[in-house]
Amino acid sequence: MTTGGPRRLAYPTAAHEKAAEAVVGMFRHLAPVPAVILRGSCARGRATRDSCVDIVVLTSDAASPDDRRTLEQSWERAYRVEAVYETLRSVGRFSHVDLDVTDGRFAEPPRGWTSGPDSFELEIGNTVAYTVPLWQRGEAFNRLAGQWLPYYDDARRARRLAATIGFARNNLAHVPLYVERGLYFQAFHRLYHAFQEFLQALFIAHRTYPIAYDKWIREQIEEILGLPDLYRQLPGLFEYRRFESDELTARAEHLERLLGEYAVTRG
Repeated sequence: MTTGGPRRLAYPTAAHEKAAEAVVGMFRHLAPVPAVILRGSCARGRATRDSCVDIVVLTSDAASPDDRRTLEQSWERAYRVEAVYETLRSVGRFSHVDLDVTDGRFAEPPRGWTSGPDSFELEIGNTVAYTVPLWQRGEAFNRLAGQWLPYYDDARRARRLAATIGFARNNLAHVPLYVERGLYFQAFHRLYHAFQEFLQALFIAHRTYPIAYDKWIREQIEEILGLPDLYRQLPGLFEYRRFESDELTARAEHLERLLGEYAVTRG
């Protein structure tokens, strides 16, 4: 079970740290805000000078949609003109503040057969599990974390695991059909979606929140889930001698076996 991820807060430059402090300084004086939370690579001690400062601003239960829009507009104005943020933008190629305002009401988004994994577990993990509160007023953040950690309820888990496995298998079943028709890029597209759905199912099966389905894969599989033998098999799913060939079908079959071994049997 997860009780939250590794918290090794470390800013890669002074500009990153000062930008985070400026965000806290702005929002701690605004009534609808009970917490400012750091997430992303800075919260996990993995950031570089090109990394963002990823911030979640938590609003109170009493905050209205208009209150949240006002907070977002205030932030947009400050971010455009304050020198501390301009300094951050200048230290790295993509360094900036990425800020989200949320009320912490996590909902399962609509999902389609060709849309890939949904964001439900990602949003929870990147709000309460792999984060560091930079400032809190009262117990709002602690209550939110207590609601979702170490993991959500077993009934929801069983339902979401079964659905995610179904989506992954549907994508895998399409790969050989597209290969037969010479639609190799579409076959790859389905394979990659199935891979991301495999990761989603894997984390649900292990009652652990993910960080992302498209980056930090090695960190998540080896360090968080403790599955180095599994990770060694994953890069090969996307290594091809000849792209326009039955190799795509073979990779889909390999991923189907991994899905059964690591997600279905554990679920």
